Amino acid sequence: MKNYQKLLTITGAMLSLALVANAADIKLKITKKYLNLPVSHQVDRAVMTLNADGRPSQAFDICLAPSTPDYWVFCDVSQYKNKELTISYKGDNAGMAKIYQADEFAGQDSLYKESNRPQIHYTQKRGWNNDPNGLLYYDGEYHLFYQHNPYERDWGNMHWGHAVSKDLIHWEELPIALYPDEHGTMFSGSAVIDYNNTSGFGKKGNPAMVAIYTADSPAKQVQCIAYSLDKGRTWTKYQSNPVIDSKAKWNSQDTRDPKVFWHKPSNKWVLVLNERDGHSIYNSDNLKDWTFQSHVTGFWECPELFELPVDGNKNNTKWVMYGASGTYMIGSFDGKKFTPEAGKYYYSTGSIYAAQTFTNIPESDGRRIQIGWGRISHPGMPFNGTMLLPTSLSLKTTKDGVRLFSEPIKELETLQTLKE
Repeated sequence: MKNYQKLLTITGAMLSLALVANAADIKLKITKKYLNLPVSHQVDRAVMTLNADGRPSQAFDICLAPSTPDYWVFCDVSQYKNKELTISYKGDNAGMAKIYQADEFAGQDSLYKESNRPQIHYTQKRGWNNDPNGLLYYDGEYHLFYQHNPYERDWGNMHWGHAVSKDLIHWEELPIALYPDEHGTMFSGSAVIDYNNTSGFGKKGNPAMVAIYTADSPAKQVQCIAYSLDKGRTWTKYQSNPVIDSKAKWNSQDTRDPKVFWHKPSNKWVLVLNERDGHSIYNSDNLKDWTFQSHVTGFWECPELFELPVDGNKNNTKWVMYGASGTYMIGSFDGKKFTPEAGKYYYSTGSIYAAQTFTNIPESDGRRIQIGWGRISHPGMPFNGTMLLPTSLSLKTTKDGVRLFSEPIKELETLQTLKE
């Protein structure tokens, strides 16, 4: 009797799978945390759409494996628990039968034990990463956001991934922070704490964490903002996005990667934006309304602008402007215009790209801490890309003049064991 019941169960399951494989859509009542999705790079990408209770929720490209997968990725569907989710796919539907729900993602039991998994550099559980975004210290946590494709180990589907650390060494990966929307996919940007509630997003005793990012679409790149009131765990996008749309001004698609900071002498927010052939400076009182001020040519992508003491002398400071490739200029800044005095120079070589520095580091610490993307692949792994180890930046006088130095942070010493 037991064998007969088992046969009926297997037959029913096979019939169910066969029906699913021949159907255009799958309908599931979500009872688990993850959807596990098989990936094969032997097939072309196609769009998968998730509709919750009949309403569009997510859409992304994926190479859904029709047979044996190269690896598995996952989609956190805990937000849809007890709702009906309709899954549609515009590619080969054979792979739809392999999708399944579980409270663990496929391969979770071997996570961080994989043969080519870095052990002291940050890597995401699955998928692709590149540029670090929104580096920020707040209430005892260092926040690392980054460009992320959760559904393949190749570039695409740009989201903002998110991880936090208490020591810059040990990182905890959190759920995805920002998803693509009607303005485009989520390209690079930065984040600040709006202590004075200039934006109006905050609440008494709870300042808003505000992310400033590029939304990329085939038509143009625009700058948008979102805010969080729970230390970056959940985000609300500003309903009047975009806050900067400058394609017409520059006649260029390249208007991206906003870096924002509070400039105390002018009592203004400053935004540095890569536009066409260099970096532009914008000002704002409220993080929503921005005014163009100036432009410096000669840089490409992922701008940075910050002040550092020369040789540790706080009475002698210079400003540093740099771009994604590691070229930099030294000069002065009055809140509206950066005036170069020396450069361009290189302060780094190797795989590093698109490095960014943390905002809101306590004055008692005083360091300018940087993390860069390591353009390093991991053969045979279900993930790609890594974050390089944090470094501390400083300006020092050399025989050739003042130069930017990058040195490993002191916290890395905790990873070392000295033997007598």
